[in-house]
Amino acid sequence: MKPALLPASERTVSGLEYLRRMVAGEIGNVPIGDTLGFSLVEAENGRVALVGNPDERSFNLMGSVHGGWPAAILDSAMALSTLSTLDAHHGFTTVDIKINYLRPITRETGEVRAEGRLLHAGRRIALCEGRLVDRAGKLLCHGTSTCLIISKS
Repeated sequence: MKPALLPASERTVSGLEYLRRMVAGEIGNVPIGDTLGFSLVEAENGRVALVGNPDERSFNLMGSVHGGWPAAILDSAMALSTLSTLDAHHGFTTVDIKINYLRPITRETGEVRAEGRLLHAGRRIALCEGRLVDRAGKLLCHGTSTCLIISKS
């Protein structure tokens, strides 16, 4: 039986503890990950990793993965790197993302890995970067994101 998702807005533990519980399978996966075929596999303070494999629904008419798929996994990785640094009383929301597409993702690419890393966090704004690589470690896409840190109370 699949574990139920505990929404991040309802968590009573730090962001890092929450993400580690997700990695351990104690709570459900990131909902968009269930839809698009990716999941959280690592979480530490200021860094997370997700892995995924886009299926045929993710392809465009040119035979490569639509740009929305890598944007979604990178947005998740970058945002969750911010969450990994927050206490139980703070949440966040994405303000903006920028994605640079460097190589196409095709059926032959197979599983990819997205890493999100927090670069800087102030009281209200966090800056993150993300890298999407193939199994050989080749960079497919690079992204940056700004997150707004908000009090849950």
